[in-house]
Amino acid sequence: MARRLLTGASIVPIILSILSEGDSYGYSIIDRVRTLSDGEVEWVAGSLYPVLHRMRADRLIDDYWGEGEEHRRRRYYRITAKGLAVLEREKKDWLTVHGVLARLWGLPPVPTATN
Repeated sequence: MARRLLTGASIVPIILSILSEGDSYGYSIIDRVRTLSDGEVEWVAGSLYPVLHRMRADRLIDDYWGEGEEHRRRRYYRITAKGLAVLEREKKDWLTVHGVLARLWGLPPVPTATN
């Protein structure tokens, strides 16, 4: 099975969606994506952290130091109010794109943000 590295337009809404479930740290985000994709999507820390830093600079997320397992300090990330607003817009955009592709590919209709 070839692993895929999703970047670009998909990485920000995925991170925002994960953080909307609760605060998390980098490697946990990577693991969550791997789990959600059944191992099809593999992110590496070297690709994730620059995106997290950019999202923090854009005030979509915020960070803080916390203690993880074995009393190790970790940088945790949490979604901000601005990040939640961006996530809602992203959901609508992605559902629209998904609907267009489903129709083009002859697949069943997909739910929309208003359903």
